[in-house]
Amino acid sequence: MDEILLEQTHDPPMGQRPVEFVERKGLGHPDSICDHVMEAVSVALCRLYRQEAGRVLHHNVDKGLLIAGQTAPRPGGGVVEAPMRIVLGDRAVKVWAGRSLPVDELAVATARTWLREHLRFVDPDRHVTFQPEIRPGSAELQGLFEGAVPTANDTSVGVGFAPLSEVERLVLEAERWLNDPATKQTWPEAGEDVKVMGVRRGRTLELTVAVAFVDRFVTDEATYFGRKADLETELQGHLAARLERLDGVAVRINALDEPGRGVGGMYLTVLGTSAECGDGGEVGRGNRVNGLISLGRPMTLEAAAGKNPTRHVGKIYHLLAHRIAGRVFDSIKPVEEATVWLCSRIGQPLDQPWCSSIRVSLATGVSAEDVADPIRDLVREELAGIGPFVDRLVQGELPVA
Repeated sequence: MDEILLEQTHDPPMGQRPVEFVERKGLGHPDSICDHVMEAVSVALCRLYRQEAGRVLHHNVDKGLLIAGQTAPRPGGGVVEAPMRIVLGDRAVKVWAGRSLPVDELAVATARTWLREHLRFVDPDRHVTFQPEIRPGSAELQGLFEGAVPTANDTSVGVGFAPLSEVERLVLEAERWLNDPATKQTWPEAGEDVKVMGVRRGRTLELTVAVAFVDRFVTDEATYFGRKADLETELQGHLAARLERLDGVAVRINALDEPGRGVGGMYLTVLGTSAECGDGGEVGRGNRVNGLISLGRPMTLEAAAGKNPTRHVGKIYHLLAHRIAGRVFDSIKPVEEATVWLCSRIGQPLDQPWCSSIRVSLATGVSAEDVADPIRDLVREELAGIGPFVDRLVQGELPVA
């Protein structure tokens, strides 16, 4: 393994900077649907390949696309006029030892199962059509899966950081609370398509939240605006009880709404997701692997969802970088914030990055030299244990969105 570079930054940790922007796209957002569906397909393919070949074969199914359908929402319940369409791509082994493998059928069945289990009002047999576009990969890339030593199938950088700022934690909490089953019991009209944007100025946080209301639970305009106001109050109170350093939080839901305009002035949906009519989706356009889009943090444009968990560093190194950053922060007390970059070179063993770099913010009076040895030892330990980490990815134990 090449040298592990260590840098001390004197910039304040993210939560102490003057302004911060953080976004999260929720479970039913079109981009999140694509990420979750294609990741589920990858996990299913890993299972199939292990059953048929005894190991995970070449695949990268990170090219999912959702094409919005057409609906006509209205108070009391509207109609679906045209289904959504999900395109499932991109590369996978489809023949092994002379036998055809049911890759397309498995991909479609897995997508249907995920939709049925996570989106309450989407019937994947009636509301969605599926278009599998999975083809065999190139011989050169497939060859990377033949060797005994796992090697990188791309030249790419993974980046991770720790700890989460207070704003990042609250943005995550807002979406998770809105999509919690207990919240749905009280607020069945709150659809799974939630998007949260947090803006912190100094010590005050403002959240603009989009929640796709389900029309069958809304009898009229007055009901909609009354329930929305109550939901705003409930969410704001839930978050205010979790403030630490911040002085306050303000929540606004569905900012485009305009009373008096009927259906055109309310965020109403038939199925609880804008994918039914308003917006398409694509793998990689949503949350990073820690579930956030943190605009002040380093990030990669790699789409982790659906990438091969045994070779593709666009997934492995991105998740591993977050894990390493978390361990550095948790176990080396002078570290106030850590950012980790892992860069691969195609064909090089996974436990030997081309370049590793760690940037740390340290407590007053502490220098990089004081923490260099334990940080480098920790990075080496994590890289040496990359095999079990990859196994967890193969099993789908680590979320990527």
